[in-house]
Amino acid sequence: MKIVLTSLVVVLMPFCVAAQDFPADRVVAAATGDWNRDGNEDLVLIARPAEGSDEDNGVYIYIADPGESRLSVKVAASNKIWGNLAMFGQEPGVSALPNGSIKLTSQNSSVGRDRWSQNLTLAYRNAQFIVAGYTYSSYDTLDTANTTECDLNVLTGKGTANGKPIATKGAQIAFQDWSDEIGHTLCQPN
Repeated sequence: MKIVLTSLVVVLMPFCVAAQDFPADRVVAAATGDWNRDGNEDLVLIARPAEGSDEDNGVYIYIADPGESRLSVKVAASNKIWGNLAMFGQEPGVSALPNGSIKLTSQNSSVGRDRWSQNLTLAYRNAQFIVAGYTYSSYDTLDTANTTECDLNVLTGKGTANGKPIATKGAQIAFQDWSDEIGHTLCQPN
């Protein structure tokens, strides 16, 4: 816990002083892990947009500099992951996976009749963060026949959509270039 708090202070101070990008009170979720598998703890943050903005939350990924006690920004992607902190069941989330990947979660599990959840798995490959996995499910609370499920390995292009196997061309898509529309398109059964 002390390492995580120290990491957050080290990371957020340059943002608050130099970039004025986001103050510490806008951080809504964080996780640490060894994203590049060099034995050092790295960090990922989700930060909500400025008050009054219509943008989505930003995702900021930091890599520890080898042999130094500092983290460097590898990804600064504002307006990247949907989430609302005003309503339970709409919070964005992030977690470190045991294999060194990052899982980003967005959801609407509490408001309206259209409920959904989405997970992106990010992996560090060739000195960049790519979307390695995409999982999406949705259902209509009034029409239980109206459901969608997709689990896709983006790298291989193989997965399932609504219980049927799907295959697309595998791809290495940089996280900064990813959009939810790409995932929805890839999950359309052929």
